[in-house]
Amino acid sequence: MRAEEGARAEEGARAGVGVRVVRRVSASRGFARVAPYVIPALDRGVHRLTRGRRLLSTAMLPGLVLTSTGARSGLPRRTPLACMPEDGAGGGAGAGRSWILVGSNFGRPGHPAWTHNLLAQPRVSISWRGADVTVTAVLLEGEERAAVWAAALAFWPPYAAYQKRISREIRLFRLTERPSGR
Repeated sequence: MRAEEGARAEEGARAGVGVRVVRRVSASRGFARVAPYVIPALDRGVHRLTRGRRLLSTAMLPGLVLTSTGARSGLPRRTPLACMPEDGAGGGAGAGRSWILVGSNFGRPGHPAWTHNLLAQPRVSISWRGADVTVTAVLLEGEERAAVWAAALAFWPPYAAYQKRISREIRLFRLTERPSGR
């Protein structure tokens, strides 16, 4: 995993001006106030219009749409989210694909609602590049969380600014594809 982290850090260093500007803006407090209302709404609209093949935010980061069950309501909840695909998640239909979700909530104080939903009911589905995938979510803790957090910071540096602004520890989840029929 060290070589992969180094490659991501090097990729970040070579990021173009546009990417660097977006990273700086997305780490700001102003962005944290506006983005939670604007970005998910735009993503939902684009996802619907493209029949699940695209999200607007994927111009900067990979994304998926999480369908979970509301922890209190019991109703289905569809949430567009940025994700960090792990080895094998980029293509093919083979088992073992996985994705990391970062519960940053744009650096706002409370945990995002979707993290509560995953803790209450970890068997969920995602829409990934137009395909529906059944997954199981696991909250990462300890050394495993620390290693994934380092990779997440290399993948998207604004997560560090989000963590600095809040006292809670940002939740990290690994979504792992479940074989068909389970």
